[in-house]
Amino acid sequence: MSRAAPRMPVYYIPHGAGPCFFMDWNPPDTWDRMAAFLRGLRTRLPARPRAIVVVSAHWLAPQFRLTGHARPPLIYDYYGFPPHTYELTYPAPGHPALAEQAAKLLEQRGLEAAVDPHRGLDHGAFIPLKLMFPQADVPVIQLSLRRDLAPRIHLDAGRALASLRDKGVLIVGSGMSFHNMRGYGDPRYTPVSAAFDTWLTAAVESPPPERDFLLEHWARAPQAQLCHPPGAEEHLVPLLVAAGAAGDCAGERVYSERILETTISAYRFG
Repeated sequence: MSRAAPRMPVYYIPHGAGPCFFMDWNPPDTWDRMAAFLRGLRTRLPARPRAIVVVSAHWLAPQFRLTGHARPPLIYDYYGFPPHTYELTYPAPGHPALAEQAAKLLEQRGLEAAVDPHRGLDHGAFIPLKLMFPQADVPVIQLSLRRDLAPRIHLDAGRALASLRDKGVLIVGSGMSFHNMRGYGDPRYTPVSAAFDTWLTAAVESPPPERDFLLEHWARAPQAQLCHPPGAEEHLVPLLVAAGAAGDCAGERVYSERILETTISAYRFG
């Protein structure tokens, strides 16, 4: 990939609840604003991405893994939804060479990484991408989280991949800024999620060295462990990879709303 490509920003996005954007919900407009944000994201990029690296909350591995399939299949890793949602398609090509390059970048930073030639895209990747790039014509690879969910390690993983941005690669962390299944729909969690969201936004919008320190120690934040229970913080950790890939670029909140009684936000860097 040529270095003449415009430098891509980095995003941390919400991916909703399973296939929520492609089915009926009650009330019907529950996910409309989130869907509109995801659909509009590509219009805020400096150019069409040459490829996408997605870090999804739904793939944890002992060490970092990357999808190396030339035509990645879909993994319907959601349960109890309407039958048609298990027939959704997203035929975007993979990019095995980019996967190998990304694995080398991780290893050069001292992080064990390998390419999985069989793994497909899980719903944390293909569901938002169906809205963001509906033509499925941009090559996509997926990066796993490391199972220990160590904040510093995931910041480092993002730093390792930052140079890809200068080659036209869009890096996207996909999760949910609030993710406690007991809290969705419970008004008792409205102030809890709002307090954490206020802290999280201030952290993301801090100068980069302070931002990285705060995010590394996110568990100390107000209401943090009610919003992301210990051992189940996988929906927040993609933000750390995104922040690491941001380097010296400033972060900003680009979307926020209350859904199912909880505050959900998205962030852009650069």
